[in-house]
Amino acid sequence: MAQLSNRLQRLAPSATLAMSQKSAEMKAQGIDVINMSVGEPDFNTPDAIKEAAKKAVDDNYSRYSPVPGYADLRQAIVNKLKNENGLDYTLNEILVSNGAKQSVCNTVMALVNEGEEVIIPAPYWVSYPQMVLLAGGKPVIVEAGFEQEFKLKPEQLEAAITPNTRMIILCSPSNPTGSVYSREELQALAEVILRHEDLFVLADEIYEHINYIGKHESIAQFPGMKERSIIVNGVSKAYAMTGWRIGYIAAPEWIVKGCNKLQGQYTSGPCSVSQKAAEFAYVSDQQCVEDMRQAFERRRDLIVKLAKEIPGLEVNVPQGAFYLFPKCSSLYGKSDGETVINNSTDFAMYLLEKGHVATVGGDAFGDPDCFRMSYATSDENIVEAMRRIKEAVERLK
Repeated sequence: MAQLSNRLQRLAPSATLAMSQKSAEMKAQGIDVINMSVGEPDFNTPDAIKEAAKKAVDDNYSRYSPVPGYADLRQAIVNKLKNENGLDYTLNEILVSNGAKQSVCNTVMALVNEGEEVIIPAPYWVSYPQMVLLAGGKPVIVEAGFEQEFKLKPEQLEAAITPNTRMIILCSPSNPTGSVYSREELQALAEVILRHEDLFVLADEIYEHINYIGKHESIAQFPGMKERSIIVNGVSKAYAMTGWRIGYIAAPEWIVKGCNKLQGQYTSGPCSVSQKAAEFAYVSDQQCVEDMRQAFERRRDLIVKLAKEIPGLEVNVPQGAFYLFPKCSSLYGKSDGETVINNSTDFAMYLLEKGHVATVGGDAFGDPDCFRMSYATSDENIVEAMRRIKEAVERLK
């Protein structure tokens, strides 16, 4: 019987996209579902950025762009890294891709050999282990749970490293938890990494600007770490440009060259018009970023307050991104008389079917005790969603 490649059979479908699709199907049936499953700002792209895109169309930016992205956009990224992060990169150390997701995948495919290990702290973004499997590597999952604010400790990292370890993936601010590593915490992890030759860190900083504790810190800032770091970032979250599909890596030139070679064979350069819009986003006034950040912070405070009022949930206070990742394991084994909650996936499905709120079970993120809610939605939706969740949870006995 004909079947798909072994490579594809190693992969699991994206749980976040699956949940989003199921909620969309229910909405299509006329059911009022509040979707808190998807990690996407609910704001529109700022008007000035849209105008820059329209100008790019009029200026005939309609041809193939260079594989690593337009030089003007890469220069804008170099300037951003210098001005905001104090990091010195050259044009040849930047590669622009079709979203930060491709940037992560490019990096894993370019650096990880068959059978090599990649350390991924759990909870993790659903696609990290899948990308490692796609590259033929072995995901090594290290639990960093609720009790430690979902952050990897240096002694855990040290214990997980073997002669076969090629890379560690760090996401700060984090999806799915909203945890943010401090400068001191990153420095402690950097010291461990530097003790091991040829060990790299993929630093996913896509939520950099959605930060409630002040300045974003990058692991690439420490002596010796720029040579070992691949920074991944983009315009999706900070500028509400998810559909424009522009991400980038900043990394040592030999790694960028490798990713460029890979990208040149399977997608080439990203959308020309999107690149001009992204360039404008980086060089223009940044007030829109701060306005959205403040709105997310207000929503964070609101959802934390309401979640703490729900019996059976343990709630921490996320320091960045737009996710809440409460612990719900005390509800396992309970039932509303029809549905028994055995795990976080059951719980998420129960909230969708009985409460009409779409969330994602923590199983998908490597933490079976918790579930993820995105608060990238209106204050009204948050209040109503939490009311529905509270009502649904109170029916569980």
